[in-house]
Amino acid sequence: MHQEMARRFAVEGTPLGCIPFGSGHINETWLLVTNQPHLYILQKVNTGIFPDADGLMRNILLVTAHLRKKDPDPRHVLTLIPTKDGRDYILFRDNMLWRMYEFIPGGISLDQAETPKDFYQSGRAFGLFQKHLSDFPAEELTEVIPGFHNTRMRYEAFHRAIREDCRERVKNVQPEIDFLLAREEGAGLLLDLQQAGDIRLRVTHNDTKLNNVILDEKTREPLCVVDLDTVMPGLAATDFGDAVRFGASTALEDEQDLSKVHLSLELYRAFAEGFLGSCGDKLNQTERETLADGSRIITLEVGMRFLTDYLQGDTYFHIARPEHNLDRARTQLRLVREMEEQDDAIRRMIREI
Repeated sequence: MHQEMARRFAVEGTPLGCIPFGSGHINETWLLVTNQPHLYILQKVNTGIFPDADGLMRNILLVTAHLRKKDPDPRHVLTLIPTKDGRDYILFRDNMLWRMYEFIPGGISLDQAETPKDFYQSGRAFGLFQKHLSDFPAEELTEVIPGFHNTRMRYEAFHRAIREDCRERVKNVQPEIDFLLAREEGAGLLLDLQQAGDIRLRVTHNDTKLNNVILDEKTREPLCVVDLDTVMPGLAATDFGDAVRFGASTALEDEQDLSKVHLSLELYRAFAEGFLGSCGDKLNQTERETLADGSRIITLEVGMRFLTDYLQGDTYFHIARPEHNLDRARTQLRLVREMEEQDDAIRRMIREI
């Protein structure tokens, strides 16, 4: 079907074929090749995860238009390709959503930083994203996944998964469950600060993994932040924290050998320097002080989401093996423990930066 959908968009040349592309957990993505040098990215969006397809696409159109005003370079902002009848995307009656982007030439995407400089550039990219959107009214955006980083709601779902135990897996993961339950009380810190008005809602990316930044393959300078499906109102500390928990790990997110999983303070510092160097002046003091809390809380939350999905039968994240989500959860909990152990050093480092 993707071949048929590709022909509905206003591309240059004649579509020749679609090649599976990327490593995302949620959507289906192809690289579209034509009989011209021009390349495109075709995506089928998982509307089971994103049921408000129109709201999601409206967010992307608003945000990319705003970013383009700040930086008109076409390689620095995602560009949607219209359909042949002038629409921005295709949405069928059964809520099946298809869209197409310009392929960004000369760029690379990394699942793991090859050097601290790579991660520094990732920090610059997400910092610039935050800076350029600091004057965009976050309340105009649709909350495409309500409560996405509401850690208390995530704990409620976790408790429900334990109670229901629909796949009888609870008995296999009691140490992981105990680890998460022991940290429930302090997990709502950022929510409390936001409700008190000490930190503000901002336009946030909400999936700030290293591989969602396109780097120039020659200079390794940041080109573009991609995967904007989860752009919505959020907190700067969670965007910062999600990037750190993914990119400052010495191992991949699904590493099975936990002896390889550690928090690299060198990588943590590299990202923080890039991020704060780009947007630190747009954050208030409390936001800067809670970046360390953001990295710990979001890592805890993501680990809990992986474990919740494992307990529920792997219905959210794509898996490649039976215990894939459990492996993912365990890497996150290992990182949480190291963040706790190195908390004083992390806070000193951020204050220095």
